[in-house]
Amino acid sequence: MPVTGHRRRILLPALSLGCAAMLGACSVVSPSTAAKAPSATTAAASRTSTTASPTTTASAAVVLTASVTAGQADVPVDTLVKVTAQRGTVADVKMSYRDRKSGSTVPLQGVLDPAGASWTASSLLEPGSTYALAMTGKDVDGLTATTTSSFTTQDLSLKQQIFPTIVGGGVVGVAMPVIVRFDVPVSDRASIERHLRVTSSPSQPGTWSWLSNNEVHYRPASYWRPGTTVKVDVDINSVPAGHGTYGQKSVTGGFTVARSLVMKADLATDQLSVTIDGKLVRTIPVTGGKAGFLSRSGTKVIMEKFARLRMDANTVGIEPGDPNYYNIPDVQYAMRETNSGEFLHAAPWSVASQGRANVSHGCVGMSTGNAAWLFSQVKVGDPVVVTGTARTLEPGNGWTDWNVSYAQYRKGSAL
Repeated sequence: MPVTGHRRRILLPALSLGCAAMLGACSVVSPSTAAKAPSATTAAASRTSTTASPTTTASAAVVLTASVTAGQADVPVDTLVKVTAQRGTVADVKMSYRDRKSGSTVPLQGVLDPAGASWTASSLLEPGSTYALAMTGKDVDGLTATTTSSFTTQDLSLKQQIFPTIVGGGVVGVAMPVIVRFDVPVSDRASIERHLRVTSSPSQPGTWSWLSNNEVHYRPASYWRPGTTVKVDVDINSVPAGHGTYGQKSVTGGFTVARSLVMKADLATDQLSVTIDGKLVRTIPVTGGKAGFLSRSGTKVIMEKFARLRMDANTVGIEPGDPNYYNIPDVQYAMRETNSGEFLHAAPWSVASQGRANVSHGCVGMSTGNAAWLFSQVKVGDPVVVTGTARTLEPGNGWTDWNVSYAQYRKGSAL
């Protein structure tokens, strides 16, 4: 399924703003009781104090208290606006802001308590925006009155705004991890991780694991079951990420898991087996990395596929003039295994060595015919288990999520 971006807020109760007053609450006075003697009330605000109208009545006037003071500036974007009622109920709350890019007015939804005791916004706040708040209360006699106010939120620099990206989508292999990347480092990993959700059908529990402050992955305890639908919800808009940074976009995405295809390359015998849905369907003679360029042993995941690809040794630090330098403009059926440049691919120049010796610079090579067949079968997310060499796969050199036990992987979670 495609990845989509939208500015979504966490579905929590939001507080509404109160009008400017003197004793900590914003009040709505019903017309039927406005002439009665005033009394002080106490406001309950989650982030900032509010003020009370001097016309609050002692017996019947409904008092609405907002969590943000009328006229307040630099309200934090992670504020959840809430309105509460005393001596009456909250009848209605309307809250909106003006979008800086389009200039249009954007309404914010909220949840009204069934008993009318409170109203809570369904999303956090946008940076550098002016919000309008209209609170309507109803007193014990059923009469209503409305108070309006406004406030502005803090502005954020680009370095304070974190935008997430979900990697991948469509139909993938059983080893495909969920991958979320952030353009600005996340220092409060726990805060962000609490707003990341993966839902699989059929259900298959898993865990998040942070590779760095810019990237977090998710996998189940064992490979995904074939046919599983995986949905990803990154709901971090205005969520604090530490050091004055905030998520500034919420995105959704996911993928569908294909049949089970598992490759095993034994470079001690130079054979690669292909098992589909538990049945061995082909064994392919291959060649791996020679001395000094050993292929890495470990569980890897196909990251991308190229029908044709130029392979230049300069990209891995081998300069022209070096005896090991190569620059092949048209390598066919290349399937990436690592960030460092290991691929499965067609290698017609080494057919005589395939199944007999390791002569490559680290890739797993095979005949053009076998490579074409494998390319037609393999999907991004299919696992490749390489054995038979003394060189091990480094963490993070590709999608190495399955190269450690589930217990070890789980230690990478911030929660």
